[in-house]
Amino acid sequence: MTRPRVLVAGVGNIFLGDDGFGVETVRRLREHPLPAGVELLDVGVRGVHLAYQLLDGYRMLVLVDATARGGEPGTVYLIEADAGPVEAPVLDGHRMGPDAVLALLGTLAAGTGGSPPDRVLVVGCEPQSLEEGIGLSAPVAAAVEEAVRLVLRTVGAPELTEREVSPS
Repeated sequence: MTRPRVLVAGVGNIFLGDDGFGVETVRRLREHPLPAGVELLDVGVRGVHLAYQLLDGYRMLVLVDATARGGEPGTVYLIEADAGPVEAPVLDGHRMGPDAVLALLGTLAAGTGGSPPDRVLVVGCEPQSLEEGIGLSAPVAAAVEEAVRLVLRTVGAPELTEREVSPS
């Protein structure tokens, strides 16, 4: 069996409001057909698990996460991850954001002979609130549909109609 070559990983803490954006987007992506070789993973806050998973030889990683960049809440971004050097990660199971995961991945790959993805993209959404509480704010909940379409285009899924991507 051929290993999947593209991993779409939803990261975030569903107990911190809009930080659950990545997890919700991946949940919604499960409702759509994906091209062969694309795998979905709900990572949540398990950053170390994601780093080890990536050593299995994925060509591309698409991280989906809340991403504060100063825009209006609900703004969706497509970001090419910087391949430059990053600080060594602090191994804290509750605070391993994408930067720490990617830094850990480099360390693990060097130590195990595994290979990190050739390309890392982030589909991010500007959060409105990262306060304790379950559920996305209205602008971030509305942005999930746009993020689903963006991920589907990024991984090469067939074009979809509005009806096929509408909220459940």
